[in-house]
Amino acid sequence: MIELIKNRSDIGAGTRGADMGIDAMEIAAINRGDDYFNRHHYVDVKTHNETIYNKFTSSFAKRIEHVYQQCERVCMSVTNAYRQGNFPIVLSGDHSSALGTIAGIRQAHPGKTIGVIWLDAHADIHSPYTSPSGNVHGMPLAAALKLDNLNHKVNEVEEDVKWYWERMKSLGGASSALDPKHLIYLGLRDFEDAELQLINEKGIVHHPVSYVREKGIQQVVHDALQQLSACDVLYISFDVDSIDCDEVSYGTGTPVPTGFYAEEIIQIFDAFLSSNKITCIEFAEINPLLDNKGNQMAETAFQVLAHISASLEK
Repeated sequence: MIELIKNRSDIGAGTRGADMGIDAMEIAAINRGDDYFNRHHYVDVKTHNETIYNKFTSSFAKRIEHVYQQCERVCMSVTNAYRQGNFPIVLSGDHSSALGTIAGIRQAHPGKTIGVIWLDAHADIHSPYTSPSGNVHGMPLAAALKLDNLNHKVNEVEEDVKWYWERMKSLGGASSALDPKHLIYLGLRDFEDAELQLINEKGIVHHPVSYVREKGIQQVVHDALQQLSACDVLYISFDVDSIDCDEVSYGTGTPVPTGFYAEEIIQIFDAFLSSNKITCIEFAEINPLLDNKGNQMAETAFQVLAHISASLEK
């Protein structure tokens, strides 16, 4: 059974509004005459969104203490969903909470190998030592991989931030939650040099949109599944900025042109789901306050959600 984990946190982002993404999807469902959100069991994760107004915050990892607590909550919610025999679909505000999702998968599957498909325009592999913005939604994969990337350090990080960063890296267990060879990026096209150099140093596979179109979605997914064949469970993290903002809308915190079309996102999900190894899916970064086409991004995201849910329920 599908369990929706509603995580309305947006404190890891640089722009407010992603906390409203879930509600915007629910409105999209209502407008389609779809009772999707009444049909599925859900849990609401408590948030720390009020901390966005705190005057004092680290410039290198903003509100990291509260992001850490949020990831702990998401981790436990995901773990509980598995323990009850459910398929967790995490609906998040900003993408920082994906660390909690990965930790929850790991906590629920001790001794199992996890593979991650990161469907995103951004690498999200900064650390407090390298981040130019200090927004923690750009750091979840570095934490999951336990990578500080000190070779490209630019920030002198405060001791309290270091403490919370170490806690984030240990979330879900003491050993590494993710191996670089078990991470695959699809749609990556906006990143800093420090991120790209780390990706290259660790040999992380990253396929831009043009490559996926040239090789074909079926072939790219086939190759990805081959690479992840040693993984026991797979997780797809879907940031809606992987979608072409000019084609769909700018309803996300960091829109990037030349992304995937909605139909391609659905085809990617279908191809991965056919492997029967996907055990968790996450949606993130829908921001209706920034949408230049009404509620188009949330409507598109709900179209994807409804489609994959129907596939899972067959």
